Amino acid sequence: MTPDELHDFLAEQFPQVKDDFRVQALTENAITVRLPVAERHLRPGGTVSGPTMFALADVAVYLMILSRIGPVALAVTTSCAIDFLRKPAAGRDLIAEARLLKLGRTLAVGDVLVYSEGTAEPVARASVTYAIPPAR
Repeated sequence: MTPDELHDFLAEQFPQVKDDFRVQALTENAITVRLPVAERHLRPGGTVSGPTMFALADVAVYLMILSRIGPVALAVTTSCAIDFLRKPAAGRDLIAEARLLKLGRTLAVGDVLVYSEGTAEPVARASVTYAIPPAR
């Protein structure tokens, strides 16, 4: 699937979050996804919430997988481990750089680094595993 097809898929299957994620770059084994940070993504203390960073990491791997296998809405997260490394800036978008480590028939594994826009050091790192349903 192309970036435009991935955006259309999100709009159709997940309209509640369709405007939260934008594919910035896509190759065979990597994807870059932007989350425009808004007031609803912040927590007390003026930083982006952990659930927001988790969602970005999870969606980045999901879209990376779909770019390879097609529009399989029922592919689901089976495992996600995330490390919050430093405080992300409240006024900057988050950028996820994900790479696909393994794409099998039933499982896919990806690794993600999340950055605050304009910073060189990641604010979070995640490892995400997805279950891929059998072909119909």
